[in-house]
Amino acid sequence: MGHIPTIVVICLASALTTLYFVLPDAVHFAMIVFIAAAWFLAAICWLAQKSADYITKGGYGHEEKKKLVNTNNHQQTVQVTSNQIKQAKVALGVELDELRNIVKNKDSEIENLKNEIASLQTLVQIEALKTELANLKALAAKESSKRK
Repeated sequence: MGHIPTIVVICLASALTTLYFVLPDAVHFAMIVFIAAAWFLAAICWLAQKSADYITKGGYGHEEKKKLVNTNNHQQTVQVTSNQIKQAKVALGVELDELRNIVKNKDSEIENLKNEIASLQTLVQIEALKTELANLKALAAKESSKRK
């Protein structure tokens, strides 16, 4: 399926090459330019297709991935299979779920601390009101003793 653009461009280049011999000499220079461009495009399409074939079918298929690892200026190839990738995904999924649970626990702890702070603020306000009421009672007692 991927060879269709290459085939189309090669057909175009072939047709232009054939037209070169049929058309009059006055257009030969223009035809040489068009023919050169068409064969250049055909070569580019062919190279692109070969590159795509190499990547999808060659050493870089879906079953095996290769990765270069640099350790102490030495390169070595590590092969990772799709099963290893799936196992890594499962392990990372489990780890992610654990982290989510930890975050939920921390969120609930934070919510509890906020409730405790709100309760403490209410208690502080109640104590302030009690102190103010005691001061008012003491002031009222002084006033009533002065009037007697």
